Amino acid sequence: MHLSFLPQWPMTGNSFLLFGAILLVGIVGGEFAKRTGFLPRITGFVAIGLLLGPSMLGVLDAPMLADAKLFTDIALGLILFQLGMQLDFRALRGDRVLIFSCIAEAGLSFLLIFFTLVLFQIGKLHAALAAAIGISSSPAVVLLVVREFKASGPVTRRALNHVAINNVLSFFTFTMLLPFLHYKQQADWTTILLQPVYQALTSLILAWLLAHACIRIARLLGKNENLQFALLVGLIISAIGLSELFNCSNLLTLLALGIMARNFDTRQELMEIEFGHGGEIFFVLLFVIAGANLHLKQLAMVGWAAVAFVGVRFVGKTAGLLLLTRYSLLSVEQSTLLGLTLVPMAGLAIGLTEETAHLYPDFARQLSAIVLGSVAILETIGPVLTEFALKRAGEVASDQKLEH
Repeated sequence: MHLSFLPQWPMTGNSFLLFGAILLVGIVGGEFAKRTGFLPRITGFVAIGLLLGPSMLGVLDAPMLADAKLFTDIALGLILFQLGMQLDFRALRGDRVLIFSCIAEAGLSFLLIFFTLVLFQIGKLHAALAAAIGISSSPAVVLLVVREFKASGPVTRRALNHVAINNVLSFFTFTMLLPFLHYKQQADWTTILLQPVYQALTSLILAWLLAHACIRIARLLGKNENLQFALLVGLIISAIGLSELFNCSNLLTLLALGIMARNFDTRQELMEIEFGHGGEIFFVLLFVIAGANLHLKQLAMVGWAAVAFVGVRFVGKTAGLLLLTRYSLLSVEQSTLLGLTLVPMAGLAIGLTEETAHLYPDFARQLSAIVLGSVAILETIGPVLTEFALKRAGEVASDQKLEH
């Protein structure tokens, strides 16, 4: 009797089942967090991922997490492209104080994180890479609050520019440290010297070509929101595919693509597109998978280091902003509130940590514990602090409540 029409036994999963399962459990975890009344959904996403990951129940095991990389790549691509689109070089040319304040808060936060982690007996290279990642801020949280309330004003504008520039500085600081990482791992001199240069140049060339292609296609399509939405989604996925094909950084490619698309589009052929609920689906996946990748043993070893990371990072960013307050148009209170909007850290931090794990998995374990432990804290308090800062600055109506 032929029963070939029946499913194979034992049954094996597939990418569609994995996608749906992670999304469903993430939504449930986020809803439980929201119902506490004080935790944002993001915390629920990370917590449910940790619960189901290899460190606890093991429902999401290592092979499944490897298969889920496609989802995290798309999520990070959406975030970084939207971030790059916020950075308008024409508007920045006449605001040197903004550039100097970005450098000051990024530099101070890097130094404070580095020396604090060294005091916690963290290796200098681990500390330096964590400090480079700590320069970054989460665009998803700031964009969410700003768009939800239609916030506007000097703190809002500065927050968006600082987040964009912070992520650029974070990426390039991280890239400058890569030769030291290769040397530490006893790579050959060709890899030590050429790999970071190849990655950066190839990513920028791909971004340049795709940005010009996107603007030309947008000109052909006209001001049609549906068609331009499809164009940008296709552009982002193509950028990820080409980055994999040429073995370069999809993080830098997508960030540079957003910046170039914004600044090369002098005729404003591209429309401002909201990714909406479609984008949020991938954000859920990103944070669930990030939680699943947390290793409890390593997290326990660096628990206080992660707490210290969070504290000195805020001090560094706020102190850097306050140093140049007298030269900016912001008051001391506004500069302090701006520092609160830079507290969240997620997208790029997770991406750079995963990139390190891809290169050297054993080395990345301690780095992942520090960074992802800090992300768990920062994404819990970050949305609340950002909402408070913009309300306190008078740029959001105080009677509104953000649905985290």
